[in-house]
Amino acid sequence: MSLKKLLLLLVIAALFVSAFAFDLTQYLSLDVLKEKQQQLNQLFMDYPLQTFAIYFAIYVISTALSLPGATVLTLGAGAIFGFGWGLLLASFAASLGAFLSFLSARFILRDWVQDKFGERLDAINRGIERDGAFYLLSLRLVPIFPFFVINLVMGLTPIKAWTYYWVSQVGMLLGAAVYINAGTQLAQINSLGDVVSADLIGAFVLLGIMPIIAKFILSLLKRRKAFKGYKKPKSFDNNLVVIGAGSAGLVSAYIAAAVKAKVTLIEKHKMGGDCLNTGCVPSKALLHVAELAHNARNAGKSGVSVGEVSVDFKQVMHQVQSVIKDIEPHDSVERYTKLGVNVEQGSAKILSPWEVEIESEGETKRITTRSIIIATGAKPLVPNFEGLDDVNYLTSDTLWDLEELPKRLLVLGGGPIGCELSQAFQRLGSQVTQVEMTDRLMGPEDEDTAELLTKRLVHEGIDIKLNHKAVRFEKRGNESVLIAEHNDKEVAIAFDKVLIALGRQPNISGFGLEELGVQTNKTVTTNQLLQTNFPNLYACGDVAGPYQFTHVASHQAWYAAVNALFDPFKTFRADYSVIPWVTYTSPQVANVGLTEQQAQKANKEYEVTEYDIGELDRAIADDSAYGRVKVLTKPGKDEILGVNIVGPQAGELLAEYVLAMKQGIGLNKILGTIHSYPTLAEANKYVAGEWKRANAPQKLLAWVEKFHRWRRS
Repeated sequence: MSLKKLLLLLVIAALFVSAFAFDLTQYLSLDVLKEKQQQLNQLFMDYPLQTFAIYFAIYVISTALSLPGATVLTLGAGAIFGFGWGLLLASFAASLGAFLSFLSARFILRDWVQDKFGERLDAINRGIERDGAFYLLSLRLVPIFPFFVINLVMGLTPIKAWTYYWVSQVGMLLGAAVYINAGTQLAQINSLGDVVSADLIGAFVLLGIMPIIAKFILSLLKRRKAFKGYKKPKSFDNNLVVIGAGSAGLVSAYIAAAVKAKVTLIEKHKMGGDCLNTGCVPSKALLHVAELAHNARNAGKSGVSVGEVSVDFKQVMHQVQSVIKDIEPHDSVERYTKLGVNVEQGSAKILSPWEVEIESEGETKRITTRSIIIATGAKPLVPNFEGLDDVNYLTSDTLWDLEELPKRLLVLGGGPIGCELSQAFQRLGSQVTQVEMTDRLMGPEDEDTAELLTKRLVHEGIDIKLNHKAVRFEKRGNESVLIAEHNDKEVAIAFDKVLIALGRQPNISGFGLEELGVQTNKTVTTNQLLQTNFPNLYACGDVAGPYQFTHVASHQAWYAAVNALFDPFKTFRADYSVIPWVTYTSPQVANVGLTEQQAQKANKEYEVTEYDIGELDRAIADDSAYGRVKVLTKPGKDEILGVNIVGPQAGELLAEYVLAMKQGIGLNKILGTIHSYPTLAEANKYVAGEWKRANAPQKLLAWVEKFHRWRRS
């Protein structure tokens, strides 16, 4: 604690103790007020400004120090100054005193509380930031909690100081009016129980629900404003229309059909979206074949000779398409029709918040719906490089049409897609050059993670060019060339094919969002319920962000579908607290929670524990002893903040930590769990053991050592 905070705390404590030590609180009793009422009334008549000012100051100090007697002071304000002046004094003095108490708690305690309990308070903090004024007003009007508790607790939250003051002022004005009115009839009051009656509490409760009613009215007004200019149908063809049949759209439609809602799913391309047709499924199938080729080439050192390894690229791509065909029925029109979903294949355009037009084979039809979910996914990001159109470039969408293996493949981009496909094509026989404009691959990952992966890619023969910024593309005779800037000089890199792997951008154009006025900012803008600025329009998956993972799209789809179908009766806020992600290179890179560089950026204290997979028996037996498990924990505690694994089957190993973080399980319980031998999963137990050794209770062990020495004597 800083010196300023300590001094303020000592001053407050000294004033509080003094009030009781000198028995000053005796003057804040109803009996003393009634006894001195006539003298105080006369004093006010003789010296109105001075009496008002002194009473105001006493009220502020008493409230700021949380001294008992606020009710008596409020009654006294009514008895001495009358209803009008008394209400003015009591409401402003109480608000100012509460504000001083609030500021003191914020200055002395908030940083410590947020640093220590910030994660646990995250939901509360977000709620206060969103609806803090409503919560505070309800607390001010309903005397369930003592005001000093409200002042202290609110000081620890992120509510804005000005918001706290004006809401307190409104609450104090309304709440004090009853007591001030009672104070004007002080002679008839024999005890505080005469004031705090059931009728009075009932009045406060009615006042307290005013913010809730106001919030409901504001929500209705917001809806009316959003829908202004659009005519709502008297009835609807559907409960829900889902645009896009990728992961987010399929799950949304599935959930709607499961709860017996009438749902229409619209897809203009292929069912299954990017994940099935151009993303997760084909890329993992290609990686699998590439690994087979790699393992075959390297089998000789283990005593298995397979001769010269050749790759039939046409057969490879046929195998990739075969995998897609095998999975296709899971996402097919036939399956979803059987589930109860009305599947329409065509282009969708949102005409109004309740009306969607479907165009298919030159014909159009319109359908109405109570709610709409936008699940239109994303597409490869292709910057407008000079000369790019002249070199017949590839993206993660068009790559699967290749019929011949490129002899020289240039991969532009050092992220997960770029790294996965670079390794796959290098193993299949291409000479891959990977170009990245920054100083390392996998920018969002920790530096040591990127280094481990980069070493393996370089070892396999990939030519990685870091700090090379793509400038333009050129055709030099029959040869294609990338001109990149490196160390302020232009460098020419020749290639046969170029793959643009610079990320993906959401599909937000072409289906009516702009015309309707749906708010977008690179992605479709949504709140925690996944609503857009139109309350019955929702978005989920890549088009909404903030994560572009298939499993997150499915996760969001549940929230979007349930909220779209059951709002306003029941809604759920999307939960992103434990999100895993995996890059399927070899070695794999898997994460959940905070990375080390994210923790450093957030100034979050943490401890790091690592285990070298090179020492793991199963990894050695499998000739895959490369990588490490890194776990971030709270200092001195086994609570997991984040995990990064680089190694064989890292994505599978990560599942144990995802479960642990979601269910609040620490490293001690992982250490105490039996793991089969020999398995890769033992790495999770061993890293927990490393943490335990580093955090062993040395003082206790010293006493245990003395105990054993005594037993030997």
